[in-house]
Order: sequence, then structure tokens, then C-alpha cells
Amino acid sequence: MTRGNRSKPEMLSRRRFLRGPAIAGLAGFASGSAFGRAPLLSVPTPRAAQAGALPAFEIVPPASSRITWTHANGRSAEMYLPETTGAGCAFLDYDNDGWLDIYLVNSGKCDFYNPQPPLRNALYRNNRDGTFTDVTETAGVASGGYGQGVAVGDYDGDGFPDIYLTQYGKSVLYHNNGDGTFTDATEKAGVAAPGWASSAVWFDYDNDGRLDLFVCRFVDFDKSKNKFCGNRETGQRYYCIPRVYEPMPSWLFHNNGNGTFTEVSKQSDIGKSPGKAWGVVATDINNDGWMDLFVANDTLANFLFANRGKGQFEEIGLQADVGYSADGRARSGMGVDSADYDQDGWMDLFVSNVDQEMYALYHNNHDEVFDDLAVATGIGMTTRLMSGWGVKFFDYDNDGDLDLFFANGHPDDRIEERYSQVKYKEPMLLFKNTGKGFQNVSDTAGPVFTQSFAARGMAIGDFNNDGAVDVLVSVNNAAPVLLKNNAGKQNHWLGVRLIGKTANPDAIGALITYQAGDLKRHRFKVGGGSYLSSHDPREVLGLGPHTKVDSLEIKWPQPSGKTERFTSLGADRYITIVEGQGIKM
Repeated sequence: MTRGNRSKPEMLSRRRFLRGPAIAGLAGFASGSAFGRAPLLSVPTPRAAQAGALPAFEIVPPASSRITWTHANGRSAEMYLPETTGAGCAFLDYDNDGWLDIYLVNSGKCDFYNPQPPLRNALYRNNRDGTFTDVTETAGVASGGYGQGVAVGDYDGDGFPDIYLTQYGKSVLYHNNGDGTFTDATEKAGVAAPGWASSAVWFDYDNDGRLDLFVCRFVDFDKSKNKFCGNRETGQRYYCIPRVYEPMPSWLFHNNGNGTFTEVSKQSDIGKSPGKAWGVVATDINNDGWMDLFVANDTLANFLFANRGKGQFEEIGLQADVGYSADGRARSGMGVDSADYDQDGWMDLFVSNVDQEMYALYHNNHDEVFDDLAVATGIGMTTRLMSGWGVKFFDYDNDGDLDLFFANGHPDDRIEERYSQVKYKEPMLLFKNTGKGFQNVSDTAGPVFTQSFAARGMAIGDFNNDGAVDVLVSVNNAAPVLLKNNAGKQNHWLGVRLIGKTANPDAIGALITYQAGDLKRHRFKVGGGSYLSSHDPREVLGLGPHTKVDSLEIKWPQPSGKTERFTSLGADRYITIVEGQGIKM
């Protein structure tokens, strides 16, 4: 394809028509709309949703998990915008015991908020019995600033995951000491990212085997720049639409390999694109071996930073058809993710938006151009009156196909005073990948999908090691929601943790290909995704009814690029594969 700078009218004219590769897959797409549209195909009810079976997902009550922490947004009469945007959460195995722990981000002291007593974040250690213990103080990760999100990655390759905490004001890097404690390494590393940071992602943009760091920056904002939005006659305020604030460039930090980073936003061309960035995912949209970045912007066109090598990125959101809606409008992008959901060998993209805009499912046409298939799949109409934040592709029922989970909630807690059909608290959504399209199965997936939340961040991970990927949702100004997955146990699975040696330690960018009987699938390991959150580093490979994996191939990311192959692996267990060293039990 010729990468010209096509004009916006030219781009809109071609958007009105679906391209050939996309049309071929539409015949079987289901329209699982909450607005009563009839489905285009009939899909059998999953076994986990049949009468007498456990719900696909169920809430783990705090009395059972012992997670008693609650998010506080510090809502004020001035309605400062950061109050409504947090917060994030993470699954991570900070002590390398093979069991996922939980990190939760809170608000805290800043120029417009000084809570007394001070608020703090929370690190909960997994007790391996379904319960968790708060170890925040002993671990040294309480923070106290006005937190937003969290990104987890082993930036120094010592085998222990480190925590990058994004905040309004100044972000924090916690280095994992390997003994259950962390050290604040922000100043030494040079990654404070002053301003309003939102999501962040660890990934290796220059293929040198070290994890670099991209940090989304939202608008130019501080207490003195807070604007009045609302009814001036009555004086009643509501949270401003970000359109009224100025955009800012995001940060790209290059890992120097000695515990320090160099900020390279300008020379990489990342800094030439000021935005209002919320979510980010690192992926490879063109199969060239260089990790690209898809960034959701609020009231501005989304960014697709194509990695051209030699430390350079090209922003191609407009010509790739992922910047604007089909009618040429910038939407309010919040959460993002990337996966090859239709197994055609090319990574697709997803972004959640605010009400009246619909979410977007971007199918990759293999030429750095995408088609939005959200309407054709039923996702568009289902989400027309909703606002999405956390979003993730994952195989919740272990049938081998990647499904979609959405955590929703409107940003303005007074929206119902002005719009009767739009709600502040909204239900979560679950879309099942049928192999021919997506079907909304929220109505049959459990009582939790009938409840409403002001959901924000969302992370996925198997906290009880049963092979069924669970979900953690952070809720604005409320307690988090931990969802136990029961549906994954209806099929077999293999969990794989990858550790790079020549490749980056977290193996971001690795391609996993596996075959079990007549089931053949591949999985690309992205960096980040969702909103303000970080996920289980392991990949759970759904096997359907098959009881073993006949073959498993790992193509390690550059600078390694090597492929390792394993055969005849037993199912329903976790394995660790160390690059060049084989399987470690």
C-alpha cells in the first residue's frame, strides 16, 4: 500500500464501503443487541449457562476474598476532572510464587485534594486459598499521590516484576527488590512524567531486548485551569467534556539497560502528536516485527503509531481508518485492546467510547487499513448508550476463540439529570466469539451482568490457578469487583508463562502457535491493553475438549527471533518456558 497523507474527505468516501476481506466474514456475525435486534445466527447456550450450572462469572464477596480496600475519588463541589477518571488495577505475581497478587490504585494528595487521613494504594498477596492479605505497608508501595493507572513489567531483567504507577502530578516507578519489598526508583530512572499521566505500557520498541516505557498523557490541567461546565444561571456544575482542555504529547522512555531511561518522545516523533490519551496497547499491526502503539484519545482522533524501525514512529491513525468514526467525527476513546480475533494472521484493534458514539471493532485488512465492524457484529448498537473503559480480548470459556469483556460506566455522575436513557452506573458486557462472529451472552453469563457499576479499570488473570481466566474491575469511588470465572472449566487448557533471555524479559511480541487435535490457534502477546490496568503475564490457551497439546511453537520477539517447538504436552496445567532453556516446571 502507498502510505500517502490522504485527506479526510477521501478517507470518509472509502469508509462507506466494506472492503472485500471484511465482507467475506460478515455472513455469520451475530447481532446480539440489547435493543432487541434479532440475531443473525443461532448459537447454542454455553454449558456453564444451562440450568443448574454455575454462572460464567460470579462476584467473590469481600468477606471471602478479604479484600476490604475501597477507592475514594475525593469528589468536590468544583468537580475536578481527575476525580471521575480513576482508577486502575493489576494482577501480578510480585513474589514469584506462581499465584497472582492484586494491586489497586487510589486517589491521594495533589494540588486540589488533601485527604485526611491520607489515602493509599493497596497490594494484596495471594494466600493460595481464595483469600488475600494486605501487604502494602511492608512492601512499600502505598504511594499517596493522586493515582490513575498501573503498568507491570520486569524492566531490569532480574526476574521480578516492577510496578509503574501513573498519577496526576508525578508518576512513580517501584523497583521490586525480590524480597517482598519495593524501592522508589523514579528519580534514578528518570521516568516521573510530570503532568497528568493515564495508562502506560512496557514494550520493546527498538528490539534491543529491554523493556521500554510508553506513558499516555491526558490534557493540560491543574487546579488553576479547572473550568466551569454546567448551568451558569443556577451555578450547578457537572464534569467537563475534555474538549475544553488543551491536548498534550505523551512520553516514550528508552531503557538504557543500567536502571535509567532516556526520554525520546521528540526524536521518535511520538512527541509531535499532542493528544488526550487514555488507553494504549502495544501490538504489531503489519507483521514487520516492530511493536506499534494504538492509543485512544478523548475528543481527538485516535493515534496509531506505526513503528518504522530505527527508533522512529509514524502516526497513521487517519489513513488507517482508526482515528475517526465512520462519519468523520473524533470520538471519546478510553479503553483499547488488540488481538487476532478471527485468526487470519493479522492483529485487529478495539476501542471503547462514550455514549452516543458506539464502541469500535477494527478489522485488519492486511495493508495498514482497518474496517470498523462494530455495527455488523452487534457490538455497535449494544453499546450505543454506554460508556466503556476497561476492555479485553480473552478466551473466557477455553474453547480456543478470543472473546470480549467490557467494563462500563459514564464519566459524569450527573448525566441522568440531563439524559433519561443514559445512566451513570452501567452493566458489564460479555461477547462470546462463536468462531463466525460475536454474540452478546451477558444475559446468560450470571447475575453480575444485571448489576451496574461506575467501572473504570479492568484486568484479567487466573487468581486461583484453575485455568479459567478471572476478571478484576476497579470502580470509581467504590470497592473493586473480583469476578471468578466458572465457564473456563468446561474445557481443557494449557497455561504458558514466557521468560525472554535475548528477547525482552516479559516476551512482549512473542507469537504462540499451538495445535490440539483439529484445533489450531495462534496467540500474539501484546503489551498492555484495557484502561489504566495490567494483566496476568501468562497466556491461557483454550483447548476445547482436547486433553493434550500436540504441538506448541514459540516465536520469540527480536532481537532473538528464534522459534522453539514442543510436542505432546499434557493439558490443564501451567508451564514456564525460558528462552533457550526449554520448559521449567
